[in-house]
Amino acid sequence: MKILIVDREEITAQLMTSRLKPLGHKIVHEPVKNNAIERAEKEPFDLIFIDPAPLTSAHPLILNLRHKTGRYTYVVQIGASITRLEAIKSGANDALSKPVSSENLDHVVDNARNLVKQIERIGDDSIDFPSAGGIISKSAFNQLFLSAIDRADRYGERSYVVFIGIQNYHNIYESEGPYAADCLSAKLSQYLVRLRRQSDIIAQTENHEYALLLQRPMYETEPKEAANRFAENIGGYASLYEKDGIPPEFYVTLTDLPIGSQIITHNLTKDGVNL
Repeated sequence: MKILIVDREEITAQLMTSRLKPLGHKIVHEPVKNNAIERAEKEPFDLIFIDPAPLTSAHPLILNLRHKTGRYTYVVQIGASITRLEAIKSGANDALSKPVSSENLDHVVDNARNLVKQIERIGDDSIDFPSAGGIISKSAFNQLFLSAIDRADRYGERSYVVFIGIQNYHNIYESEGPYAADCLSAKLSQYLVRLRRQSDIIAQTENHEYALLLQRPMYETEPKEAANRFAENIGGYASLYEKDGIPPEFYVTLTDLPIGSQIITHNLTKDGVNL
């Protein structure tokens, strides 16, 4: 990824660069905030680390930074006492405390890579899946997905996405043909429509995958409970596994917005056991 570090502290930038550059990332350090904003306007960055000090509020700075960039950029607020909640309310995706540890830095970069990947994948308009049978189109879901991220950046609202799909779809496709693979995907689609709550928004995002958007959950554990509920039901629904040939394997993952971390991962077989 192309990463911009905006920090007056040379030693922090050097430590982060020494960790990230050997991993293949392209690193740019700009100590002056106004220069960094101008550079971000002209150059595309996947990830920006920014320490707003000595400003008392990071919100105007981060919103201005987002306004100037021509693409969605993952922004991490860094500081000696910054919390994740404070960073999100300021318009950032996440927070990184100083002194920066390699473990925390790696974790933030992984989250950034995951969210950027999902934005590109869901926003890829080379193929769309039309609305049908209670499943909305991929293009419509993309607009809701981007709106949820935007509201997280502007207002600090948290949203979540549950991805549900066929882990070995491509193996089934290659071994048994497209009809068998797509029939299994259609069966999964029908079951998800029956399983969801009336207010749940589900879309098809891949030939083998569906996504459920959970916006502004009422309580903290609600997203995890939803992901676990889908996993438990899919793992125990015998009809999904009733086919000749390769036994199907399914996955259920939970990703939070705007952080992009994968909170829950379930890999399901006929026995409903995590692999």
